[in-house]
Amino acid sequence: MSERIEERDARDPAACGAAGRQKASAPRAAASAAAVGAPRGLGSGTAKQGSTMIAAEAVIASLEAEGVDVVFGYPGGQAIKMYDALYDSQQITHVLSRHEQGAVHEADGYARATGNVGVVIVTSGPGATNTVTGIATAYMDSVPLVVITGQVPRGVIGTDSFQESDIVGISMPVVKHSYLLQSTDELTRTFREAFHIAKTGRPGPVLIDVPSDLASESMVFSYPDEVNLPSYKPTYRGNAKQIKQAVARIKQAERPVLYVGGGIVSSGASDELIRLAELMQIPAVTTLMGKGAFPASHKLNLGPVGMHGSKYANLAMTESDLIIAAGARFSDRVTGKLDEFAPRADVIHIDIDPAEIGKVREVQIPIVGDLRGVLAGIVAALEKENAQPATSDWVEKIAAWRSRYPFYHPDLGDNPEEIVPEVVMRKLSALLDPHKSIVVTEVGQHQMWAAQSIDREAPRTFLSSGGLGTMGFGFPAAIGAAIGCPEKRVVCVAGDGSFQMNSQEMATAAVHGTPVKVLIMDNRCLGMVHQWQRLFYEGRYSATLLDATPDFVKLADAYGWQGERVEHPDQLDAALARMLEAPGPYLLDVAISRDQNVYPMVAPGRALDEVMGAIDVAVGAVRIDVPAAGQKGEGR
Repeated sequence: MSERIEERDARDPAACGAAGRQKASAPRAAASAAAVGAPRGLGSGTAKQGSTMIAAEAVIASLEAEGVDVVFGYPGGQAIKMYDALYDSQQITHVLSRHEQGAVHEADGYARATGNVGVVIVTSGPGATNTVTGIATAYMDSVPLVVITGQVPRGVIGTDSFQESDIVGISMPVVKHSYLLQSTDELTRTFREAFHIAKTGRPGPVLIDVPSDLASESMVFSYPDEVNLPSYKPTYRGNAKQIKQAVARIKQAERPVLYVGGGIVSSGASDELIRLAELMQIPAVTTLMGKGAFPASHKLNLGPVGMHGSKYANLAMTESDLIIAAGARFSDRVTGKLDEFAPRADVIHIDIDPAEIGKVREVQIPIVGDLRGVLAGIVAALEKENAQPATSDWVEKIAAWRSRYPFYHPDLGDNPEEIVPEVVMRKLSALLDPHKSIVVTEVGQHQMWAAQSIDREAPRTFLSSGGLGTMGFGFPAAIGAAIGCPEKRVVCVAGDGSFQMNSQEMATAAVHGTPVKVLIMDNRCLGMVHQWQRLFYEGRYSATLLDATPDFVKLADAYGWQGERVEHPDQLDAALARMLEAPGPYLLDVAISRDQNVYPMVAPGRALDEVMGAIDVAVGAVRIDVPAAGQKGEGR
């Protein structure tokens, strides 16, 4: 068993209705199934149990036994037998991507939106290697995937056969586990284990490599209900002594902060998190992966923290005396200069992956376990002891910071002829029902504007590539989310650079009638790198200008989409309404200036409270501590 298997609970049932065959009937039942390895689909109860078939058919029957109803992929010579078997499936819908990377991102978006395992089938060689960026993206953000790759026949593996690649070896650093099938005897057990590993503990991608000669061999299909993995036993129940210590420290805290990461979403622990925050009046900051885990409308939600977080959230972290890290990993994008991060704070770190605890920041009270169970235990103990919050002064102080340092202020004095990115995001947010919509982002400046200004009230409604920061992720992930959650309106916020990474997937959306909406913040440059060059590299814009960007409206028309471009603020409201009301896929190209920067910002190598570009209402709603354009910075 791979030592890279990590531990995070992903047990909550799918949030969306249409992808339902993988869903558990109730959250607690799903938790038990995840812990003991019981099948989520029919398992051995499938009608195909005991039937004689070739291994390629057994691959598809295994997916059906797991309850899979949608697969993303791209066929090829070494996967053709599996695709032939897929042709006969009455249960599984195949979504033909236009690139294997797009297929993995689509499966990733499906998994993030629904809570189900995303499934991909591709061929060998370049088909397999094209999946690696998508697999790495899912691995960094703890997303459950099962990626099935065709492989050359067993007898020629290692001979540089046509379209051969060692995908097991190539992908090893970015998968939770991988398999190279060698016998039909291990096929069904492998699939049962793969789905169990992908979904339980800390979720992640699992790869299964299927040689094409094996795919032709006959076998009797026998799908197991049990999983026997002695080396893989995620710890779900937190240590009682450590929970008791955490309760005592929380009761003493005068300036606590909840540091909320994506583990809350994976664990389905939002209710327990909110209960703890309300009981002890603890403000919460969220990572990019944790957005939506704590309702934006809640008065204790301080929103994004870190490099592009608010000044008030960063000040709260810096001045805190206790950080309760819940499913977060102290990313460098959150901590800033590590040796100056929260210097007066003790840390309670709760995570199902023991490797994360203490990896970056020293921890006073470590708790390995499932977030939902641990938080529920902490809340129950606090309630039993009739604990009372001691944070009134702290909450009042943060409220004053929030009023003084907003993300955006209408009196900022923007050019009235220029479209302001923050205004675009706020208008979009106001038009979306936060419970009936999913916002997906590409990577770059637009991603940060969306994270800052689009309100989310529930988990799995804001999807973004965090750990790897993958340009090209957002658009195909939005297609996957829309396929998994057809009852929700899905909007992809993109940049003109990121969108072109996988724009061929417009064909996928058109063919499948997927009504995804794409809003491009179009500044004709690679905005985030351009911003760093402006601030820290003396305005030396090396290879970041995209003057040859295509006419996106014509591109939309070529793929059978509706589309339009807006260049003036007066056009924006009507254009947003048309985009959201359109019955099919729609592209809205919004022209913004190259000079627009994402603020606030903590410069690389700076402490979290050294925030440039924050708005200070106390001195007239102006941005403070902004370096002059072209100023030589620390990044040089």
